[in-house]
Amino acid sequence: MMDIYFDKLYRYSRISEPCYIGIPVREGELWDADTVCVCQEGKRLPLQAKVTSRHRDGSVRFLFLRFLADLPGNKGTVLQCDLHGAAGAGQSAGIERNIKTQQCAEAEQCAEAEQNAGDIWPEGVSPVKVHADEEGIRVSTVCGGRNHSFSFRVKHDSQSIFEQVDVAGRVYGRQQFVGPLLKDGEGRKYRMRIGSWQVVEQGPVCAVLKAMGSNVSQGKEDDPRIDFELKLTAWAGKPWVEVSYRIINTTDQPLHVASLVFYLLRTKDEMPAGEIGPMAIEEKPDPTGKGAPAGQRGGVFHARGTGELREVMELAPVENVRACAGSSNFKTDFYLGRGGTAVNRVVDSKWLLYESNEHISEVFYGTFFADCTDAEGGVCATVFQAQQNYPKAVSADRNGLSVMLVPENVEKVVMQMGMSREQKFLLHFHDAQESLAEIDNRSLIYQMPDRPYLSPETHRASGVWQDVFVDRWDMEVERALIGRADGHCRAYGMLNFGDSYDAGYTAQGRGGGKLVWCNNEYDYPHACALLYVRTGIRRFLDYNIASCSHWMDVDVCHYHPEALYIGGQWEHTGGHCVNGEMVCSHEWVEGLLDYYHFTGDERGLETALGIGENVLRLLDTPMYAKVGEASARETGWALRTLTALYVETRDERWLPKCSRILQDFRAWEEQYGNWLAPYTDNTVIRVGFMISVAIGSIMRYYREFPDPELKEMMLRAVD
Repeated sequence: MMDIYFDKLYRYSRISEPCYIGIPVREGELWDADTVCVCQEGKRLPLQAKVTSRHRDGSVRFLFLRFLADLPGNKGTVLQCDLHGAAGAGQSAGIERNIKTQQCAEAEQCAEAEQNAGDIWPEGVSPVKVHADEEGIRVSTVCGGRNHSFSFRVKHDSQSIFEQVDVAGRVYGRQQFVGPLLKDGEGRKYRMRIGSWQVVEQGPVCAVLKAMGSNVSQGKEDDPRIDFELKLTAWAGKPWVEVSYRIINTTDQPLHVASLVFYLLRTKDEMPAGEIGPMAIEEKPDPTGKGAPAGQRGGVFHARGTGELREVMELAPVENVRACAGSSNFKTDFYLGRGGTAVNRVVDSKWLLYESNEHISEVFYGTFFADCTDAEGGVCATVFQAQQNYPKAVSADRNGLSVMLVPENVEKVVMQMGMSREQKFLLHFHDAQESLAEIDNRSLIYQMPDRPYLSPETHRASGVWQDVFVDRWDMEVERALIGRADGHCRAYGMLNFGDSYDAGYTAQGRGGGKLVWCNNEYDYPHACALLYVRTGIRRFLDYNIASCSHWMDVDVCHYHPEALYIGGQWEHTGGHCVNGEMVCSHEWVEGLLDYYHFTGDERGLETALGIGENVLRLLDTPMYAKVGEASARETGWALRTLTALYVETRDERWLPKCSRILQDFRAWEEQYGNWLAPYTDNTVIRVGFMISVAIGSIMRYYREFPDPELKEMMLRAVD
């Protein structure tokens, strides 16, 4: 039994809140996820589990758990995870029930399925149901009759993300979901072509769907095609779905993204304006009640924080369409459009420059959303980390919403060949009576979700991590480590957030007068992961997540005419990859694997495997053919990467190159008396920094394959 901790965070309770956590497991303790359960005050919670890694003996090394928990307002709470709970009541039974009810379409069948779920499921919450057929996939998350339901359907080979969304009987058709539509810097407009959808993750708590597609020019037939990846995530009992859109520059030239906009139409007839012009804001009524309401300047009203919402909402009632746009730093600024008068919010570099923000941006900056509501209901679209990933804009009017992942004529976004970038937003479908305060509440929680954690003692006892734990805290050391993590350089912008520029490299002129980006040198996300597991402090996990999000997209090559580059990680350079190189000494994977275990996102593992494949190809190039011609760091990092992938996958194809590297180190030591590195034409020198990298890598290999000879070689190098 282990404790799962939630820190005090929000002032209001969250009921059946979707949560997730990665759990390390001691070798030989657990063989599958069927017996795992999570309990709160002695009651089992709805649970969905998957094994993300196994030990050498085949037992579970890492578990990824999704569950629904009741989190109290204004205080923390503690849950319990039992790896050997009663007959796997939390997970396997839930998935079995889900499979049996995939065909469920009628409310009576859904109610029966919920009843059969037993005491695990809270009243009114039923398991997620996924049904696939030849034409597409249907996902149901709320199943309680026509007046209390939420489901959506996606179709293979379509031009719209959603084929249909059903919200308590209100049906949105595919014509009401437009884009994201791409326009490039040469004025070309593109239409979407979505391929086949697949189920990435399926269980009673959560469903994740994914599809690849292409942006196809509406002009000439030989115009470039720009690929993209779509991902949809939905949760049990919740009327919202997260949309992830990752654009990939699959052309041989830099791509100027002039605009990238998603539209949600309130009806099938007219498009939202999608404009971000100035708003004519009316004055509020005289608070004494003696004066008359404001004049008809523009029908837009401003409220600062939820405390001012009540009187403003009376001036912009839902019955005649209420448009709203909001953003926050501390309190949320609401802009309400009476009768569907257009409202908008935009964030660019100038806005950020003069905005005073004292939050930790990887954890929270603020929220950013637009909402359109009429008498039948409404939709709120919240852009995830919009300020950090500027430029961004949202707008709403009587015809619907516009989510501008890249707004036109605001900044300039240029993606280099092979670069990608994921942007996410939450579509929250709600009824007409839902208060703007509650809509704002969900929007804020989306920006900064509750993050459960395990104690350092639990992580240490698993034996999964390096031995970075201590029996007695030395606070000077801890302050120094935390200061290093918190003091990292922060950059903003959708192509920069999650990375740092290096002043020293830049001053050396390596970027030709432009900033040189670190590209997460030397696996900063892994350092943050280690600091997180030994302290339990959430911001270090958020540092890892933000950095890996950038790393997977910008710092890795997703397209190139030369196969050698595909999947590899760029060395630090200007523009992240402009005139960049790929060398073994600047490709690492441990932080990505940490990210995969913490978040369950398969892209972390996929990206790490791609980097590993690139390292294997690089090791066959002439640069690494002769012993001693490169620094110890070069093949040292390669050994570290390949060893980490072996530990993760237990696939022995990563090992032959490890053996070759070790043999090279042996020969190198015999030839020079140490791992000396070429310096001038007639000298080789000892570089302690690069030798230490090699030792750290051999140490990792030695832990998997103990060998006295390797131990002695490391000690000689240290001496």
